[in-house]
Amino acid sequence: MHELRKDPLQSRWVAVLADSKPPGEYRLLEEEVRESGCILCSGREKETPPEIASIRENGTQPNEPGWWARVIPSSKPILQIEGDLGRKGIGMYDKMNSIGATEIIIETPEHNKRPEDIGFEQMVRIVTLYRDRVADLERDSRLRYTLIYKNSGKEAGAIYSHPHSQIIATPVIPKRVKEELDGAKQYYAYKERCIFCDMMREELRFGQRIIFETKNFIAFCPYAQRFSFEFWIMPKRHFCAFQDIHADEIEDFGLILSSVMKRLGAVLKNPPYNYIIHTAPNRIPRRNHWHTLGEDFHWHMEVMPRLSRVSGFEWGSGFYVVTTSPEDAAKYLREA
Repeated sequence: MHELRKDPLQSRWVAVLADSKPPGEYRLLEEEVRESGCILCSGREKETPPEIASIRENGTQPNEPGWWARVIPSSKPILQIEGDLGRKGIGMYDKMNSIGATEIIIETPEHNKRPEDIGFEQMVRIVTLYRDRVADLERDSRLRYTLIYKNSGKEAGAIYSHPHSQIIATPVIPKRVKEELDGAKQYYAYKERCIFCDMMREELRFGQRIIFETKNFIAFCPYAQRFSFEFWIMPKRHFCAFQDIHADEIEDFGLILSSVMKRLGAVLKNPPYNYIIHTAPNRIPRRNHWHTLGEDFHWHMEVMPRLSRVSGFEWGSGFYVVTTSPEDAAKYLREA
C-alpha cells in the first residue's frame, strides 16, 4: 500500500508510492495509452474495473455498452478504499496509509469527441455523476475531502486521450483547500459576509471581467488570476457543498460550463487545461468543527489553461506572472 507523509514545515500531505520508480522509467510528456488501445471506449467495458455508477440507455446492463457516461475505479489508484488509516509517528514525522478513493469519470463513449464539444445534454449527465459521487463518498467517515478535477491534454497531466475527469477522496483536507477555507472564514469573521458573494457582486458591478451569465451562475476572470485566461464559475445562490446543487442548477451549470469551454477552445485553439471544483469538506466526521461553513464558504469551479510553464520564480515565491490581463482575457472569451 502507498503511504501519506506530512510535511511538518508547511503542514501539507504528500503521497509516496509503494512501487518506487528507478530513473530509467521516467518518460517526459509521453502518451501512456495509444489511440488504438483505449480501454475507455465503448465495447471494452470488460477490460476496465467494474463500474461504480453510470448513466445509460434504458434496458442496458452495467459493464456493457449502451452507456452515456460511467464511473470506474482507477486501475492504479493513489488512494484506495479498502483498509484502515493506520496513523503513526516516525520520530518527529507523521504518516498514514493511503486510504481514500481514486475514480475516473468517462465522459462519453466517443473517443475522438473533444471535451468542449460533447454538448449541453451530455455535460448535464457528467455534472449529475459528479454530484452523485461526492454525495456517496461523503458517507465514509474516514474521508475528509473529495476533489473533482479534469486534466485535458498531456501537458495538463491527462492519463488518457479519451475525454475523462477524475475524483479523488482524501483522508485529510489538502493544504490548498484549507488555505481557501481559512481565508473565507477570516473574511466572514471580519465583515460578516461571504467573500465569494462579495466577489460576485463586485464582478457584476464592474462587468469587464464577466464572460457569461445565466440565471444561476456567472463565469468570470478573477481580479488577481494566477494564470492567463484563468476563469471561475460560481453559483449565484450561496451554498457551500456542491452535492447540494438543485436539479435546475445542474442544467444551468451544464449550460454555462459547455458554453465557456467551447469559447476557451475557440479563442486559444483547444489548449490543454485543468479544472477543479472546490467544495466544502466532509462535514460528517467533524460536524462541530465546521459550524460556520454554511455561512462563510461558497463552492466554485476554477479553470486554468496551460499556456506556459511555471518558472522557478513562481514555484519558489508563489508569485505568479500573468501575461494577459483578466479584463482582456474576459473580453476575448466573451466575444468568441
